[in-house]
Amino acid sequence: MPDVQTKRALVAGAVGQIGSELTMLLRDKYGGDNVVAMGRKTKPSKELEESGPFVFGDVTDHADLERIVKEHDIDTVYLMAAILSAVGEANPQLAYRVNMEGLYNSLELGREYGLKLFCPSSIAVFGPGTPLDNTPQETVLKPTTMYGVTKVAGEILCDYYNQKFDVDIRGVRYPGIISNETLPGGGTTDYAVAIYYEALKAKEYECFVKGDTRLPMMYMPDALKGTIDLMEAPRSGLKHNADFNMGAMSFSAEELADSIREHIPEFQSTFKPDFRQAIADSWPNSVDDTAAREEWGWQPDYDLPAMTKDMLEVLSAKLDIPM
Repeated sequence: MPDVQTKRALVAGAVGQIGSELTMLLRDKYGGDNVVAMGRKTKPSKELEESGPFVFGDVTDHADLERIVKEHDIDTVYLMAAILSAVGEANPQLAYRVNMEGLYNSLELGREYGLKLFCPSSIAVFGPGTPLDNTPQETVLKPTTMYGVTKVAGEILCDYYNQKFDVDIRGVRYPGIISNETLPGGGTTDYAVAIYYEALKAKEYECFVKGDTRLPMMYMPDALKGTIDLMEAPRSGLKHNADFNMGAMSFSAEELADSIREHIPEFQSTFKPDFRQAIADSWPNSVDDTAAREEWGWQPDYDLPAMTKDMLEVLSAKLDIPM
């Protein structure tokens, strides 16, 4: 099957942290009317609603998803709807249903209608037995969360549909994503966003992981760039499908706090680990993203100092709080 050239895209989970910003970037690229934003219950922002079509739908309902694909003549689907790690541990049954049924329905529509699919994975696929430093592309995948379990199963299912039905499926293992636009939605790396807000508003923050907890992270502009670059890459050059390691930077929670103190010297950080510490401990310190760099030219733009500077400048203006 040749590459599908995107003309009409559907972003499922368009009200979420990544989906909301991805939708706007895709609309800038392909035109507002050619990118359909889909949410389940949450009312979209004014910007999302007014810049192009918005529909309510449920990824776990095959008929509902099929109706939207047909009505809007969709050729490309970005499946950003998911229940993340921390929320998923509070309700693992819901995490399984949304993450697995949503993926299965999308893959079936990809098979039936020749759709091109972006089906993201996560560093949550890793677990005990995985090398923590420079985690390889091919390695032990034994996650300790339902979110991670669904992502491992999803990677394998995507490979199957690619090999069995020749569906063009692509995806990356997102690290922790840090955004100055949309608040995170219940993940283990949420502290890396909240700390910036609290540094400006309260000049202090109590982090829910230990200070020496080191995780792979990425600034949202890089996450969006990588997503679109992968989807636009020639299919002939890809050896992997929906499981690309994609790295940018790795830092500890204390190093993150130190980077903020470079701009806000009075900022105080404390650390009080909760149940999310165990999840963070099962994830890598850093990842080897050689496959992404070689197969589709992945290259991040931001490191920790550049990200912190931009985050604080943007949030300071948005919150009207001088640094």
